Amino acid sequence: MPLPRLFGLLLLLLAVAAARGQAKYSISGTIRDTTSGEVLIGATVSVARGAADGGAAGGEGAHPGQGTGVAAGATTNAYGFYSVTAPEGKYRVVISFAGYGADTFFVMLNGNLRLSAKLIPDTNQLKAVVVSSVRKNANVTQPLMGVQKLTTAEIANVPVIFGEKDVLKTIQLLPGVQSAGDGSSGFFVRGGTSAQNLILLDEAVVYNPDHLLGFFSTFNSDAIKDVTVYKGEEPADYGGRLSSVVDIRMNDGNNQRYSVSGGIGLIDSRLNIEGPIVKDEGSFFVSARRTYADLFLRLSKDTNLNKSSLYFYDLNAKVNYKLGEKDHLYLSGYNGEDNLGINNLFNLEYGNSTGTLRWNHIFNSRLFSNTSLVFSKYNYLINDNQNNNDVNISSYIQDASLKEDLQYYINTANQLDIGISVTHHALAPGILNAGESSSFNSLFLPKKYSLESDAYISHRWSPTDNLHIDYGVRVTSFAILGPGTFYTYDSLGDAIDSSVYMGHSVVKNYINPEPRFSASWVLDDVSSIKWSYARNIQNLHLLTNSTSSNPTDLWVPSSNNIKPEIADQESIGYFRNLADNKYETSVEVYYKTMQNEIDYKNGAQLIANENVESQLLYGKGRAYGVELFVKKKEGALTGWVSYTLSRTQLQIDGINNNQWYDASQDVPHNISVVGIYKVSPKWTLSSDFVYHSGQSVTYPSGKYINNGEVFFYYTDRNASRMPPYDRLDLAATVIATKTAKSESSWTFSVYNAYDRANAYAIIFQQNPNNPEQTQAVKYTLYKLVPSVTWNFKF
Repeated sequence: MPLPRLFGLLLLLLAVAAARGQAKYSISGTIRDTTSGEVLIGATVSVARGAADGGAAGGEGAHPGQGTGVAAGATTNAYGFYSVTAPEGKYRVVISFAGYGADTFFVMLNGNLRLSAKLIPDTNQLKAVVVSSVRKNANVTQPLMGVQKLTTAEIANVPVIFGEKDVLKTIQLLPGVQSAGDGSSGFFVRGGTSAQNLILLDEAVVYNPDHLLGFFSTFNSDAIKDVTVYKGEEPADYGGRLSSVVDIRMNDGNNQRYSVSGGIGLIDSRLNIEGPIVKDEGSFFVSARRTYADLFLRLSKDTNLNKSSLYFYDLNAKVNYKLGEKDHLYLSGYNGEDNLGINNLFNLEYGNSTGTLRWNHIFNSRLFSNTSLVFSKYNYLINDNQNNNDVNISSYIQDASLKEDLQYYINTANQLDIGISVTHHALAPGILNAGESSSFNSLFLPKKYSLESDAYISHRWSPTDNLHIDYGVRVTSFAILGPGTFYTYDSLGDAIDSSVYMGHSVVKNYINPEPRFSASWVLDDVSSIKWSYARNIQNLHLLTNSTSSNPTDLWVPSSNNIKPEIADQESIGYFRNLADNKYETSVEVYYKTMQNEIDYKNGAQLIANENVESQLLYGKGRAYGVELFVKKKEGALTGWVSYTLSRTQLQIDGINNNQWYDASQDVPHNISVVGIYKVSPKWTLSSDFVYHSGQSVTYPSGKYINNGEVFFYYTDRNASRMPPYDRLDLAATVIATKTAKSESSWTFSVYNAYDRANAYAIIFQQNPNNPEQTQAVKYTLYKLVPSVTWNFKF
């Protein structure tokens, strides 16, 4: 459907909805944490008829009246805003959030009402158990599938390498998610590659989420407020990747009091400062982190070490200010960089920068708006001075976006989400500057420009108390822009045509609809059946010869040769809660087909290649599997167990005689067990266990000798497998001191506690003792790694 007709239909729907809703009134507001002023994402608002006589409108703490059941309910959005609609009358409004005491209001609804609240963190959880039944079974009632939320407490307690809190490594323990390698921040979701995950930090795209080649993730967990993972079946307001969306929201900052917190570990240190700009009106938050291995290198007497560098840093900052009851401004940014160098002979620098300016506006009690200006950039720089080469190689990808999102709360059973966005992509594939003494020639690959425009509309509808539906469509337009010379290649990779385009002219435009549909049928208060379908389009493609991301991997846009990647995923699941919603259980089955998948010719040259598209091969893929999940949410012992059985295969023209073969990210079996035990108010123990099948890999099938030198040759791609992987991590946190104004704690952890020598790589080489024999040498990246961290807050 053309966009003008689509939005015309939208206006008609809005008019009809407004006409139907004239006899009802809305209650709306913003929910915050009373101690910090942070908005609470996903807080529950329940509206029940029958307020007690004498209860003051808007009053707190009154005793519940004899209600007749919940008349309406809602959850707060990503900015803490909610809206519910109900007929005129007396109501009891209960506002709750997991880990907080609930707040109760009695109101007389005879017009639109503004009702905001601040909830108090509840350490004993007693109030939450009583009043949060709607919240506790949200996993059953919500229509979306393949959604996982992580709390900051879960991220903080799950042990990972070097004792660091790490959101991406915690995500790898969820069902349907697989680590891309030992210690790596990269991950695969439902058969997709690591490049098919959209990672957002306050709406800005983070193109490389790794520090120190994946040992750490880009995200300092101290700066994170909320994390939501969508496994390929996200709402229509997300798009751009085939496999998943990881939506990370930064802390807003405490608007009640100033505080300082942080931690000192064996590898790095962290420092956070936050406080009010004006109490209740605005706040700021600044968080910094840096490793210091390079400081110890300088103490060495070895000149090859004391002139080397090995560190990363990152800086998160955010300010927000309330302009009035209906307007709020947010400005957030991130900058991080890695520096890896060897004695002034070789140096690699790479990093991300993001910036987001957001304006929240409440038009009325039913219409909420978010307008965003977003900037994102990833770049790397290589300096190579070995053998007097004096070579500098650089590359970057840069985005600038304008977005507008509207949420219209028609009534309790209907919500419309509408939005548009425009993003300008600029990519510099490679610039090689060679000095006069270098044996190389300078090379300047032409920059690539594109304009990506998106529009979406989605409708959340509950036609009955048992049926909940979320459906919509996203339309993506991707225009490849000049200037430049654009080649057309045949199936052999030979250029058969070329065309020259001037600046800003459109070379080719791809327009693709992305329909989304999900529904849940609630069988009873604790169980439901869900079904969903989603189509996702990806127009930016990562070219890499490794399973996980590398700093020098190359991003390229769709072109006249590279078509947009397309994935269609369908899934069905059964969800059931047990023991008064203390346990969540689910079984999800999915099947995904993929079009225009990319693989590479044997011996493909991807770096500094002006004709890199000639190295590519295209085909299709399929991924399917079943995910089992059990989670205990309450009590001294919490945690989860997940098991995923899956397959991922490709069929690429020119590979393995055009037959289906296992993709590099194919991992049939994946088990994760996470346990967090609150021994006492001071001591917390935690552990995780991981087992998964080895990834598919290509081993040599033979060898030959030419001029006395041995060469290996390969036949079928990905016909072998790495050995299975398993690991146990342990951690203990003890609160040393705790007062009303300060806290100090120690975290002790052991990564790979039973010292398992997992294979990171297997290299084939000649046996030095017998040149006639070939030996396979296994390399292990990590064995047992202990760590200790001191955390503080005042």
